[in-house]
Amino acid sequence: MGQDMRFDGEDHLANLKMLTKGGQNAEAYLSPNEEHLVFQASTGDMECDQIYTMKLDGSDVRQVSTGKGVTTCGYFMPSGKEVVYASTHLTMASCPPKPDFRKYGGYVWPIHDEYEIFATDLEGNNTRNLTNSPGYDAEATISPKGDRIVFTSTRDGDLDLYTMKIDGSDVRRLTKTLGYDGGAFFSQDGSKIVFRAHHITDPKEADAYKKLLAEGVVKPSVMEIYVMNADGSGLKKVTNYGAASFAPFFHPSGRWIIFSSNLHDPRGRNFDLYMVRVDGSGLTRITYNPSFDGFPMFTADGKKLIFASNRANAARGETNVFTADWIWDKN
Repeated sequence: MGQDMRFDGEDHLANLKMLTKGGQNAEAYLSPNEEHLVFQASTGDMECDQIYTMKLDGSDVRQVSTGKGVTTCGYFMPSGKEVVYASTHLTMASCPPKPDFRKYGGYVWPIHDEYEIFATDLEGNNTRNLTNSPGYDAEATISPKGDRIVFTSTRDGDLDLYTMKIDGSDVRRLTKTLGYDGGAFFSQDGSKIVFRAHHITDPKEADAYKKLLAEGVVKPSVMEIYVMNADGSGLKKVTNYGAASFAPFFHPSGRWIIFSSNLHDPRGRNFDLYMVRVDGSGLTRITYNPSFDGFPMFTADGKKLIFASNRANAARGETNVFTADWIWDKN
């Protein structure tokens, strides 16, 4: 690895810059004017994530969440003066216990029923609920058109995708197939949604999935990338790798999707970034980091990429936020 923090083969990236320094920092997403990022982090003695903003050069880090409970999935409102995020702070003052992987025979994600989606200003004041329903409400992102929020919820008994207006009204369910639908993002023109999903048809697998979900966890060992229209119509499966593919984001052209996956690691532990056309062709590996690269996002002009990575960390297991110049000449 050279001074630019690239690995051999990472020819689509240049001028890598590390914006955070230590701890766990991830899911960094741009403000509408692309001068700031909102991200989640736990550093030092913190036991779980809180939501922060920072300038695009990594300076002026500010906490905007309450400091109570656990948070996830921050995203800027269209005004750029507020962010949305999910939090358990209304019913949890401290961090919830982490799942015991030994109990479940492997890695699981917690699905806390206590999560609700909130909006707050950039000083962390004037915090208000956008959702207030039984079950998990989280993973909110906003259309570049500024009209609707897409999010994941268990309000109807399964992990499905919904949209709502940016004030929390007019909730519409988009997916209805059994299994986890989540991590959704709109295309730049707001017409499409890309997301990760594991759809279940086998009765035994369905029973196991429902049992885990009732205990507040899911096993994300197999996730594929899907696209659909913003109203939930026209669902199409993009990938079929049998791997854990997640964190998809549209290239500004709308023709390509970048995502994170362990598809080239037989042990399933190493996640790298990949590009694939919306029709599932043209798979291209972007990163060759032997640990983790994920949560990618392009600037609106497609000239820069923001992502989280374990590379160049000062201590094993740290995750930091990076920017890079994006080099791409494929149609």
